[in-house]
Amino acid sequence: MLLYCDGGSRGNPGPAASGMVLTDQAGTTVHAWGEKLGETTNNVAEYTSLIRGIQKAKELGATDIEVSMDSKLVVEQVKRNWKVKEPHLQKLFIQAWNEIQPLKKFTIRHIPREKNKKADEQVNIALDS
Repeated sequence: MLLYCDGGSRGNPGPAASGMVLTDQAGTTVHAWGEKLGETTNNVAEYTSLIRGIQKAKELGATDIEVSMDSKLVVEQVKRNWKVKEPHLQKLFIQAWNEIQPLKKFTIRHIPREKNKKADEQVNIALDS
């Protein structure tokens, strides 16, 4: 299953939301949604989108997840190329890591914002609701 996720805040910190889109290998949307997160930072919103997206994919039976997101910070931290220095992000990293462990296969890659429009759209729908 392919997971596109995004997080955003209007202000940093500010009103924030996460957006997620799950597709099959052919690119057909299986599930798309966004959720308001209250007042928080962009990085918290990005991590939350990853965690919630993995959880939903697993609920739908996925054991092989390919994640694409435009947060270089989250991607590089999850790949363990960059250290997670902020204590509040360390907690989210651990939560994400624990969600990943039961999967048979997990990959994560950074994509440009322009290629993540569907997930970004879910963020804005949630923020505007």
